Amino acid sequence: MRSLVFNVAYWILSIGYGLTAAFAALAPGRGPTGWVIRRYVKRMVQAMRLFAGIRLRVLGKASLPAGAFIIASKHQSWGDGFVTYDQFDDLAFVTGDHLEKFPLLGGVLKKLGAIVVASCGGHEARKALATRAAEARAENRRILIYPEGHLAPVGKKYRYRSGVWHMYRDFDMPVVPLATNLGLFWPEERYEKHPGTATLDFLEPIPTGLPKDEFLARLEAAIETRTAELVAEATGKPVSPAELIATPGEAPRV
Repeated sequence: MRSLVFNVAYWILSIGYGLTAAFAALAPGRGPTGWVIRRYVKRMVQAMRLFAGIRLRVLGKASLPAGAFIIASKHQSWGDGFVTYDQFDDLAFVTGDHLEKFPLLGGVLKKLGAIVVASCGGHEARKALATRAAEARAENRRILIYPEGHLAPVGKKYRYRSGVWHMYRDFDMPVVPLATNLGLFWPEERYEKHPGTATLDFLEPIPTGLPKDEFLARLEAAIETRTAELVAEATGKPVSPAELIATPGEAPRV
C-alpha cells in the first residue's frame, strides 16, 4: 500500500510541478524555474517520508568546502537526485540526454542550467560536459555528477567514467565523494518502496591536482567503501565490497 500511495503522489507532484516549471521557464532568468523545482524537490522528499516511510539522515554536510565544488555520488536510486538536490539552494547537475525525451522537460533543464550530455558518452559528450560545466563554474555553483553514469543495483558497481576527472582537472575544483544507501529503500527505478532511514554521507573532499589514475582510484575507493558500510549498517549484514558489472551498452572488460 505504501508503494501505491507514494507512486500516486509521485506522479501528481511530477506532472503538477513539471507543467508549472515549463511555464516558469518562459520567464527571463533562472530564478522562477529554480524556485519551482526547489519546491518540487522538497515536496518529493516529504512524500518519501510521509507516504513511503523513507526518512533521511545526512552526514558530513558541515564540513563541505566553501565556494564551487563537484559532488561525485553513488547512484542506486531514482530518488538520489531529489534528496541531494534538496541539500543545496542552487545545484547544477549532470544528466543524460534521455530525459529530454519527456515533453517540455528539455526547456526546463536548459533554463535550470543542467549539464545535459549524450548517455552513450564519447567525444561529443565530453565536449558538452566541459562547456556546460564551465558555465556552472563561472556562476560559482556546486555540480552533481554520477561517475558510473547509470543506476547500479545495491551491491553492484559500474566502471567509473573519466568525465568527473576532466571537470576536476579543467576547472580546478575539489571533488566531494557522496556515499548513500537509498537504493535499499527505493531500489533503482522500481515500483516498490521500503520504509526505513536512508543515509547520505558527504565524505572528505579530494584536493585538486591529482593525476587521473590516482584521482579515479581514490574517488571509487571512497564512495564504494563507505556505501558498502552504509548498506551493512542498514541491513545488519557484514560489509561486502560491490561487484563490478558490465556497464549497459558496453562489452564486459577483462
